[in-house]
Amino acid sequence: MTDTIEQIAEKFAITEQIYRYCRSVDRLDVPLGHSVFHEDATADYGPTGYRGTGRGAIDWICEAHTHLIAHSHQVSNINIVLDGERAGSEAYVTATLRMERDGRMMLMEIWARYCDRWSKRDGTWRIDHRDTVIDYDSIREVTPMNHHQWAKRDLQDPSYAALGAAR
Repeated sequence: MTDTIEQIAEKFAITEQIYRYCRSVDRLDVPLGHSVFHEDATADYGPTGYRGTGRGAIDWICEAHTHLIAHSHQVSNINIVLDGERAGSEAYVTATLRMERDGRMMLMEIWARYCDRWSKRDGTWRIDHRDTVIDYDSIREVTPMNHHQWAKRDLQDPSYAALGAAR
């Protein structure tokens, strides 16, 4: 079945929120991350991760990421099913994280899926509940090619100038 223009617009709005989530944790932008979840949202990052409020998940992730040197979340294979003002989605994510441990540069790689339940309230789609399902993870020592200083994990990152710090 072919989606209508309205359904495509709704799916695009949800997809944009998923992208904002990734940007928020990569730039450690807590307010942006909070804006992706409804105030009463919940999140479950699995038995070894965070369980609690959606906005609390952002706080937890951004705090944990301050100890990392760099990180990047890539999202693909986004599937969305609409049901009026409610929706469900599954998005595949690859998170690549770099940290120093005992004087060695380490690379963590996580393959996971964001399984989200959404609702549209006051004209905006936000997450009601997120289950993060980790399918694979690894950590290994790596040799950096360069020391990259231009990328920032705050409002000084060049992306904020490019996007006009739009939220």
